[in-house]
Amino acid sequence: MAGARRHAPPREDVLVAAMEMIAERGLEQLTMAALGREVGMSSGHLLYYFGSKDELLLRTLEWSEGRLGAERGRLLTRPAPAGERLAAYVDLYVPDGHRDPHWTLWLEVWNRSQNADADARDRQAAIEGAWHRDLVALLAEGVSRGEFRPVDPDRFAARLRALLDGFSIHVAIGLRGTDREQVLGHVTEFLAESLLVDG
Repeated sequence: MAGARRHAPPREDVLVAAMEMIAERGLEQLTMAALGREVGMSSGHLLYYFGSKDELLLRTLEWSEGRLGAERGRLLTRPAPAGERLAAYVDLYVPDGHRDPHWTLWLEVWNRSQNADADARDRQAAIEGAWHRDLVALLAEGVSRGEFRPVDPDRFAARLRALLDGFSIHVAIGLRGTDREQVLGHVTEFLAESLLVDG
């Protein structure tokens, strides 16, 4: 057992493999045994490292969110008008399409969170909080520069993210009549009507 642990792949490699399996085969094919075969570990060793499949999924989501967070930070700190950066935020938020692996994972983790312990729920809240704080800061900046109407940044961010979540779920599950381009069009229209000074 100790020898097997010494030769186990780094945890990030396991998370990468899990995300790739979700992207290529779907979440239903992501079993501990299948992931173990993918990374050369037994399902028992995976359980040793992660404790449960729920923990593996949450860690994979946190890893994926870390990558998205870095990309979001790059987009939001570049020298560009607040409206352009808000469009980039929306573009990053909305799924690429039906069965987008990040959103597929996000939906599964949130579905399982009904029975999660306080620590797992706090970690999920931290994921949501990062998206919210970045949006609030961007809205506040746009308001202060006169690019956005004088909205309450926190309230507007909560409403905009609820709109994005609702549309994004439709895209991720492949609801007919709701694709990514339609969603981006709806959100662009909403922002023009409710936020942009030149809307």
